[in-house]
Amino acid sequence: MFNHILIKILHQFIAITPLEWLGTITGLACVYLAVKQHILTWPISIISVLTYFYIFYDAKLYGDAILQLYFFVTALYGWYYWSNGKILAQKSPKKIVKITSKQWLFIFITWFFLNASAGFLLSKYTDTDVPYLDGLCTITSFIAQFLMTRKKLENWLIWIIVDLLYIPLYIHKNLLATAMLYLVFVFIALKGYLDWKKEMQKWVIS
Repeated sequence: MFNHILIKILHQFIAITPLEWLGTITGLACVYLAVKQHILTWPISIISVLTYFYIFYDAKLYGDAILQLYFFVTALYGWYYWSNGKILAQKSPKKIVKITSKQWLFIFITWFFLNASAGFLLSKYTDTDVPYLDGLCTITSFIAQFLMTRKKLENWLIWIIVDLLYIPLYIHKNLLATAMLYLVFVFIALKGYLDWKKEMQKWVIS
């Protein structure tokens, strides 16, 4: 049994396409740069999301494919928002802030209804074999990405959860490089949370 699993993983690794490697490398780079609050995270993420749009559509992960279009728009928005923050402050990007209790309530209600709707639509109108997990990961990522563009500290905690959910989904779809990427994302998201929290405390002290 164990040998069978190793052989399957090896076959998946050999089958990784250059396009998936491109998406993996640029995806890793843009998340690392987001942790560092480097504005290059946004143009590099554009390359990654356009690559993964094709990959996910081909794998019948339609929710994730649509998510890449959203990531494309938020990359443009985040690029503008972070750049504009520097211009306005004349010294630094927008400050990192925490999500308030009222915002958490709104986020949860929005997440619940969008998640239920996405799962239903994917199961009814597409030929995907994982409609509800695809929908869950898609909607949760939608929210996490928007919170990142607004520099909300807790976006990293949401990313940790969704990255863990994505790993078995991508293994199921024979996207091994992407599954490995999301395993790395878990640790990067944890570092992102700790680094952003430390940076936020500096703003409070100053």
